[in-house]
Amino acid sequence: MIKPLFPFLLFSCITCLPFASDAQVKNKLEYFAASDVQLLPGIFKSAEQTDLKYILALDADKLLAPYLREAGLPAKTESYSNWENSGLDGHIAGHYVSALAMMYANTSNMQVHDRLLYVIDELEKCQQKNGNGYVGGVPGSNQLWQSVMKGDVQALQKKWVPFYNIHKMQAGLRDAYLYAGNEKAKAMLIKFSDWFVQLASSLSDKQMQEVLRIEHGGVNEVLADVYALTGDRKYLDAAYKFSHKAILDPLKAKQDKLNHLHANTQIPKVIGFKRIADVNNDTAYNAAATFFWNTVVNNRTVAIGGNSVREHFNPATNFTSMIQSEEGPETCNTYNMLKLTKQVYQSEALVKYVDYYERALYNHILSTQHPEKGGFVYFTPMRPGHYRVYSQPHTSMWCCVGSGIENHAKYNEMIYAHSGIDLYVNLFIPSKLQWKEQGVTITQETKFPEEERTSFTISTKHSKAFRLHIRYPSWVTAGAMKISINGKAVATKASPSSYLIVDRLWKAGDKVVVQLPMRTAVEPMPAGFNYVAVFHGPVVLAAKIGNDAMPGLYADDSRMGHVAKGPKYPLHEMPMFVTEQQDIAAAIKPVPGKPLTFKAPNIIHPAKYDKLELVPFYKIHDARYVIYWQKETPASLQAIQEKLAADEIAAAQLAAITIDQVKPGEQQPESDHFMQSEKSTTGVFSDRHFREARGGWFSYVLKDQQLQAKKLRITYWGMDRNRKFNILVNDTLIAQVELKGENGEDFYTVDYPLPAEVVAGGKGSLVVKFAAVDNSLAGAVYDIKLLK
Repeated sequence: MIKPLFPFLLFSCITCLPFASDAQVKNKLEYFAASDVQLLPGIFKSAEQTDLKYILALDADKLLAPYLREAGLPAKTESYSNWENSGLDGHIAGHYVSALAMMYANTSNMQVHDRLLYVIDELEKCQQKNGNGYVGGVPGSNQLWQSVMKGDVQALQKKWVPFYNIHKMQAGLRDAYLYAGNEKAKAMLIKFSDWFVQLASSLSDKQMQEVLRIEHGGVNEVLADVYALTGDRKYLDAAYKFSHKAILDPLKAKQDKLNHLHANTQIPKVIGFKRIADVNNDTAYNAAATFFWNTVVNNRTVAIGGNSVREHFNPATNFTSMIQSEEGPETCNTYNMLKLTKQVYQSEALVKYVDYYERALYNHILSTQHPEKGGFVYFTPMRPGHYRVYSQPHTSMWCCVGSGIENHAKYNEMIYAHSGIDLYVNLFIPSKLQWKEQGVTITQETKFPEEERTSFTISTKHSKAFRLHIRYPSWVTAGAMKISINGKAVATKASPSSYLIVDRLWKAGDKVVVQLPMRTAVEPMPAGFNYVAVFHGPVVLAAKIGNDAMPGLYADDSRMGHVAKGPKYPLHEMPMFVTEQQDIAAAIKPVPGKPLTFKAPNIIHPAKYDKLELVPFYKIHDARYVIYWQKETPASLQAIQEKLAADEIAAAQLAAITIDQVKPGEQQPESDHFMQSEKSTTGVFSDRHFREARGGWFSYVLKDQQLQAKKLRITYWGMDRNRKFNILVNDTLIAQVELKGENGEDFYTVDYPLPAEVVAGGKGSLVVKFAAVDNSLAGAVYDIKLLK
């Protein structure tokens, strides 16, 4: 049974457990329980309520179906389609349990309460039937995990990231206990974690590191949580064993080796490193996590607070692909970066962490939910003139739907923190705080960012002495933040990116008013790329340029329905800033009578866009938009436009004849094309991913639903030599290839004709296989395109 509003959130609860050492908890910040921070009307409360409707629209029985199936129990209905019946079966249900627990803790909604009880009861039946603690929906679970525990770690490569999948339920059970007080979920979590311990114990350290090459979420984090809950060292030992040294060791050495890695595979690992550091005082793990945060936020993050292109970390010195691709920052990445930020802030209480949290919260997370329909966004393109795709409750089961239903259920988590008699105000979000330890209620009233102020009213039965730490944001200029108490100005010495501290005896009715003057600023894209974003205070401003040609705006259940596949508008035709003026921010003027609305007269080119309005990006939906503006002078414009036009024409011509394509070596494209292999490896050369196989093979399934395929175009590196392999399509040999290193130091393509009978016989699917001859190398293959 769920206890009414369990009194501690994850971190505050665990650090208060009796076995925690003094060194672990001394002077450490604590977060308030979700039930102690109530959102008041405003943009975040509206987003929470929209999320609530989406959560309740989901069919719990459909989400549970894979679990019942794998436990050998009858399902009440068939599972959802999309990712939920094509290999990642069951992953949304784990997020769903977390979201239900968070939403109940925040809103006390009894319909959510009952839904959570029902789901936990059904999952318990599955765990009991399985008999070994396991609870998961991975297809063929029983055979898979038996094989893995016997040492066949290669069996994992034949499934779609199974550890990533079951980590979601592991985390969901944890959250059901820590947010909603569900004791049954706690017992199930411990049994499930015993299963993880058994699996880790059955494999050598070398085998485990091979396992961890495959995306596995944050298993190490939850195992560390269970150690904190139980005090049993076996869970901590397993958490260490589930820590991927190929990522950990460079970070410990303060080396950024992240280029081209699948971003959302790495971030949860680092969350686990940090959690292990916190529960075991591991300074090396803590240093690794902190270095990761700094390099990702400072070197790899764009204006909205997100990162990655096509789900991978682009080179930190080259953001060209960020502007070109329709697959910009992934929402899951920012979801996980905010979790990591919450951890590192709790250890250090540095305002820079909150500054980043605020940026990502307003400009990425808030923007990724449709305000009326509630759909969630997977990719947020930074490409000027492109658009986003929104999920629908019964068609879209992507990872960013799972994290999405959580994102908007926990907006209250970082507004406040406390330590002893010190209260930290981090975010300017309308809310009511019940500080039970001090017997104080604080009500924050604000329309920020629509207005440049916030206020706090103190309610207490007895006068209370405590220190109020109000964040001085980096976006307020030095000396501009003002504070008054009961109408009287208070002198302060605080500076940006610090806390303004008020230490006094507070009485009922005391009112603090804080002025937060915002300024307009322009921020360049990282790595010196010639594009800029516009901010007003912490808010990214963007321009809506139309809503034409946006196919798939609301996603169907196709495998790639989360990608905005509409035409890419030519970059040289998109709005850009053209001016000799160095201070672009000075040319951006507020529109009278319209809060947070701006124009940039006389500097936007082409002229037809001169009257565009810049508004908060989180307000733009169902439209094509511009966040990043190319910055040129009148003298440089013509040459740049000619080059862009030539590049765009070539790209458009190729796109027009491309039916399907695969980027070998990139995790999600390979998964989306059902990659299979033996004796195959991946790598990166000259900033491009590849796959090859020595004495083995690899294959992909490409789609050709209209039976239009005429050629297979393969990209190789000109210096690769001593490589012999066959290319087969649907088991028909179409080419015998020998690479001799005769094409120079550059990439080149070869077109292989496809027999008409092979295309017709494929009935819309073509299995393209690269098989090594004898013990030679197949590949390396850098790109595969199916052409008309």
